[in-house]
Amino acid sequence: MRVLLVEDDVSLGEGVCTALRRGAFAVDWVQDGASGLAAARDGGFDLVVLDLGLPHMDGIEAIRRIRAAGNAVPILVLSARERPADRTLGLDVGADDYLGKPFDTAELLARVRALIRRSSGRAQPTLEAGPLRLDPAALTATWHGRGLDLTRREFALLRVLMEQRGRPMARDAIQQHLYGWNEDVASNAVDVHVHQLRRKLEPGAIRTVRGIGYALGDFGLPAP
Repeated sequence: MRVLLVEDDVSLGEGVCTALRRGAFAVDWVQDGASGLAAARDGGFDLVVLDLGLPHMDGIEAIRRIRAAGNAVPILVLSARERPADRTLGLDVGADDYLGKPFDTAELLARVRALIRRSSGRAQPTLEAGPLRLDPAALTATWHGRGLDLTRREFALLRVLMEQRGRPMARDAIQQHLYGWNEDVASNAVDVHVHQLRRKLEPGAIRTVRGIGYALGDFGLPAP
């Protein structure tokens, strides 16, 4: 899952990026409203986390323009503005949730997971497919009831494939969910992660879809 962070406070931004990455999210960070709007317009994000007091373009205006463009990406507002009128305005122009500063990073991650779950139409907090079970909150996965020892990237890859419910994903699309803009990525990074996951599951757990990329195996999955 890929998150866009729009925050001009460097210390806070670094902390949020660290928390999100520990939660197995890929993060791209910009520090002003105009850059946030441009990045959101480019698409590819599962969630936007956005401050209101931003340089170059206020967060409220950025949200308004994102929604005016027909972009339905979930938006979580982070702001020190505690007046009810500020919260109401943020939600009314198109934000999906509001978290006041200062905040606990555990609550931030819980709200991020809830918004992504809601946007994908899932009611349950866990992901299940046949013998495979994933808990995004605990960052744990089991296969036939046996705990899996996964790296952060492997966990993120498994999560995005399970979110797709068996539909094939292109390698480039998978890579966008696993890595941020400024991260060095080997050309075969996705293939390596898939290979490692197959060793920990079974060869057929992740299917190669010729000419496209990869998809989760068909075990226990409803048709897309």
